[in-house]
Amino acid sequence: MALPSILAERLRLPVLCSPLFIISNPDLVIAQCKAGVIGSFPTLNARPASQLDEWLDRITTELADHNARHPDRPAAPFAVNQIVHRSNDRLEQDLELCAKYKVPITITSLGAREEVNQQVHSYGGIVLHDIINNRFARKAIDKGADGLIAVAAGAGGHAGTQSPFALIREIRDWFDGPLLLSGAIAHGASILAARAAGADLAYVGSAFIATDEARADERYKEMIVDSGASDIVYSSLFTGVHGNYLRKSIVRAGLDPDDLPESDPSKMNFGSGGNTKAKAWKDIWGAGQGIGAVRDIVPAARLVERLAAEYAEAQERLGYATAEPQALRA
Repeated sequence: MALPSILAERLRLPVLCSPLFIISNPDLVIAQCKAGVIGSFPTLNARPASQLDEWLDRITTELADHNARHPDRPAAPFAVNQIVHRSNDRLEQDLELCAKYKVPITITSLGAREEVNQQVHSYGGIVLHDIINNRFARKAIDKGADGLIAVAAGAGGHAGTQSPFALIREIRDWFDGPLLLSGAIAHGASILAARAAGADLAYVGSAFIATDEARADERYKEMIVDSGASDIVYSSLFTGVHGNYLRKSIVRAGLDPDDLPESDPSKMNFGSGGNTKAKAWKDIWGAGQGIGAVRDIVPAARLVERLAAEYAEAQERLGYATAEPQALRA
């Protein structure tokens, strides 16, 4: 099955930058898109809710202006992330604003909902749903999602536990539509590996926390640079859903990362709270296991340049540098 044009054209690299709660903002999204990768942000990052209108207006206006001035290298499209869990009391309002601006790509999380998919489809947008196992993948497609984001072991934020190789293969046994892979991808060679495993695009998040445009505490950015895979702790305590967090931030909050209690998933709430006084992602900082590849804090465009160079080096090392992937812009 051919990729939808919105996922196959205008990309320098086959990458969708994952929406980073609190951190992703118009500055980062615009920089990512201009650099040739799909930028994204959670609608809940725009607070108060009325700010979402301003963000969408700015992003669409600046990207359209860039494309008019640079027809030879237009910006990549952008995406928004909608938390469709029932506790998100902003969902309907945010969906209406995204329809107003015809947001091309919507990423849905924490529950597949047919009516949400229909709203996005009504104006021509596509829906990618993130999942952690094959059962959830089937449910998402059955409810009308256009594509899947396989969130495998090692991913930042709310991550699964399955090997990316196992998860991708199980999905590809029955689904030939758009498939993205998330899980410890912070190097260009890992992007190529994701495609070799069967994904169309890589889903890259944690590396973009350590960028100039990211709306993150400078200590958070420095912690990303100074940490590696062994510094990641997997816990359900902070939101009711298992996720990966930086060990040092847990210690800084006065908790023992090696003795964290399990949370009650029924108390999961994405409208207002979490399960401890130390809140994810404000106090307890999320990150994936791939952060060992992040060596410094740089502009987002420079990070994309590094990833592109590493991707090309990996292609050359394997002897097919001229075989450009479908999503790679000439």
